[in-house]
Amino acid sequence: METIIGVRFRTAGKIYHFSPGQLTIAKGQHVIVETARGMECGRVVTGPEEIEPAPDAQPLKVIQRIANAHDLQRVEDNRKHEKEARVICKKKIREHGLPMKLVSVEYTFDLNKIIFYFTADGRIDFRDLVKDLASVFRTRIELRQIGVRDEAKMMGGIGCCGRPLCCATFLGDFEPVSIRMAKEQNLSLNPTKISGICGRLMCCLKYESDCYCGQCPKQVKKIQPPQQGGRVVTVDGEGKVISLNQQRRTATILLDNSRTVVAAWEDVIEQEVEVESAEQKAPEVKREPREERRPSKRERTGSRRPREGREHGSRSGRNGSNGNGSNGNGSNGSSEQAREHSSRSRRSRRPRENRSAERQSRPHNARRPRAPREKQESGQPKEQARQDAKS
Repeated sequence: METIIGVRFRTAGKIYHFSPGQLTIAKGQHVIVETARGMECGRVVTGPEEIEPAPDAQPLKVIQRIANAHDLQRVEDNRKHEKEARVICKKKIREHGLPMKLVSVEYTFDLNKIIFYFTADGRIDFRDLVKDLASVFRTRIELRQIGVRDEAKMMGGIGCCGRPLCCATFLGDFEPVSIRMAKEQNLSLNPTKISGICGRLMCCLKYESDCYCGQCPKQVKKIQPPQQGGRVVTVDGEGKVISLNQQRRTATILLDNSRTVVAAWEDVIEQEVEVESAEQKAPEVKREPREERRPSKRERTGSRRPREGREHGSRSGRNGSNGNGSNGNGSNGSSEQAREHSSRSRRSRRPRENRSAERQSRPHNARRPRAPREKQESGQPKEQARQDAKS
């Protein structure tokens, strides 16, 4: 096991862990530690804790000493020098005409380095500015570009709720915030209402997002919200759920008697709908006996007489009726003619190949000559011209 403590170097800054070594350190004390930027003075925010070190973790740095009155006085002097350095840096920026905005200036504890924080829309060539600042302060100069959220964190301010900004008071790191969180909470998607002074989505949208997603550890898992649009039973009677309030855990219900009530989820019971079987739901339909089945097409055609005999018989019947003038004689004549016709052989036709050859041999331009039309005289009427043509 290893003992660690958490140290923060600025208000609402990131917490860094160090090893107390042989010192007895309590929460709230100021200590002097060695960091990547040099010696720094920070405040202990988490007391000594015993943890199991990771196998691949690097060894923690040991705290140098507990800060005394002289160290705290030195920190106050550095804050005064930061204000002077900020005025000089703004003057140099105007002289060079650089499109950048100076946000904050920070001195290290041992005055080994000065860090200037600024914001800009794009990349800035500040090499000449660094040279001028180094000639003035006679120490190492570092210019660091930050985002709009870090700018709001350093400068501070009052939010739309009337309280100091969360990022400037207690938020150590920025957590990702998406527009989906505002949709889940049924908030207005107007950018002016869900954005902070930094122009980004407000960090407080993240606070209640877990409650709406069902991941809140304090939420009672046994009580589930009723479904919107479902049937429920309340103390006032049965009704339909119109809307849900996730924050207050209430449901607006439209009763069957046209009344609207608001009830808590604990006082609402979803109505169980019994699903009947298909046999019970569907009414029994008495089927009447079907009529006699009609004969199929094949059965109807099978009782008919053969095609050749029918055709010959019909032709002979027509011929007999026309020749003899009576149905009886015609029927006898038709039967005799059918027998004679069946004994005769069919007339042989020319093969298709010969006909196609004749068509091909005929020239394309050859056409049958048409009979000349008779010219009608201008003075002769049409009826008289037709009679002359017949004669």
